[in-house]
Amino acid sequence: MQNATFAANRATGHIALAVSAHAGVTRRTRVHEDGSLRVRFPNATPEALEAVLVNTGGGMTGGDRFSIEMDVGEAASLTAGTAAAEKIYRSSGADAEMDVRLTLQANARLAWLPQETILFDRARLKRRIDIDLAEGASLIMAEAVVFGRAAMDEATVSGFFTDAWRVRRDGKLIYADTARLDGAIAAKMAERAVTNGGIAIATVLVAPGGDAALEQVRALAEHFSGDVGISAWNGLAVARLCAKDGATLRRDLIAVLAALGTAVPRLWLQ
Repeated sequence: MQNATFAANRATGHIALAVSAHAGVTRRTRVHEDGSLRVRFPNATPEALEAVLVNTGGGMTGGDRFSIEMDVGEAASLTAGTAAAEKIYRSSGADAEMDVRLTLQANARLAWLPQETILFDRARLKRRIDIDLAEGASLIMAEAVVFGRAAMDEATVSGFFTDAWRVRRDGKLIYADTARLDGAIAAKMAERAVTNGGIAIATVLVAPGGDAALEQVRALAEHFSGDVGISAWNGLAVARLCAKDGATLRRDLIAVLAALGTAVPRLWLQ
């Protein structure tokens, strides 16, 4: 009975968004919202479209289930972000689950730029991101995770976090990446081969991306406060960031995105 009551009180949310381009202007063609998730459109520029995701529940905890689907039509341009950092609170045992599916049609452009995900102590998060790119589609995406808010003397001592990314172009797998931390998170992140004590990490993926992306980011090497590295292969560029706290990570991440020709959504700066 207790388990049934717990399950009935868990939050769910689903967004399905489709956009298309007409005469060079991107407009939404389908918007579906369900549960705790909403999407709003500030219309930052005339040609491109900006979507802002809002979690009306104010965060996630064990047993919550959210899913996001976005379809960017041929030659359309979309920037997608979040209204605030996503907070993952302590769980009594169940995982919070987030599933994201992004589909880009031919020559579509998507900037996936949510604000940080913050994991509190004993939080449990299972996230999966699946991306399908058609011929000529371009993607830049950044995901940042902060393990505890250092400014408030909070630490993520233990918990569970798994993050699986799969990117396909024309049905062929071109990028697969899985991160997993389970149990004593703080102790594991203190290891030199993990984050050497850093509590804030981020990944930036650029497709297509090559030597130009490497040069643009590496030119800023002396200006970064945390650790930043970037590699390119098979038409992709991937940057990894690690910092001592969320504020430092955010500054470095904004600089990396700017070097790659991408401005962060205005809500990042408020």
